[in-house]
Amino acid sequence: MRKFGLIGYPLSHSFSQKYFTEKFRKENIPDCLYQNFPIPEISQFAALLDSESTLQGLNVTIPYKEQIIPFLHIKTQVVAEIGACNCIKIKDGKLYGFNTDVIGFEISLKKKLREEHKKALILGTGGAAKAVEFVMGKLGISYQFVSRNSSSTNTIGYQDLNEKILRDSLLIINTTPLGMFPKTETYPNIPYDALTDKHYLFDLVYNPEKTVFLQKGEEHGASIHNGGEMLAIQAEESWKIWNE
Repeated sequence: MRKFGLIGYPLSHSFSQKYFTEKFRKENIPDCLYQNFPIPEISQFAALLDSESTLQGLNVTIPYKEQIIPFLHIKTQVVAEIGACNCIKIKDGKLYGFNTDVIGFEISLKKKLREEHKKALILGTGGAAKAVEFVMGKLGISYQFVSRNSSSTNTIGYQDLNEKILRDSLLIINTTPLGMFPKTETYPNIPYDALTDKHYLFDLVYNPEKTVFLQKGEEHGASIHNGGEMLAIQAEESWKIWNE
């Protein structure tokens, strides 16, 4: 039996286990199993590897996409550059780190990206935000991070946001877990009244399908897109990596 899984904490929101379990059933892949491994601390990762000696691959989610880096033996150039990993291939006792979020996000984002989306606000500064930042650079879109605290020249606080900044930044990407099940009533604190039909709101959250963040964008005529497609693409990319 080939075993794969997901590490993170908590994993009540997990997309991957359901996706891969259904994939194995639909595609008649009987010798594979995908399991959730909720670990409260990254320090428990080594013990997990010892106890699950048949693991061939892992996905990595909140909050460990950055904390997993020191455990990797070999990293792709993208992982080394952005400092975030969401996919691990385990072969001959070595851990190979990949980032499939980058591919999933870029393909999904482009579906509704328009010429005027030249400037972006990236809400959040975690591991997923690093993948988004990489894609912004690749596509030539200028960007600014928004966090609870302004910490550098390119990171401002939510309290610093105003109508002018939102009118200038027509692409807004939520990389935080705000709005994710079960806390569906939460949402990023931005001045939604400044949104227009020229804006494009992309939410990495997929459950619920339409977060409050996306609802508020839609109410102002903005284009909206959730993270479901991105997750499916990154999952398939992970599957390719594990089978190469």
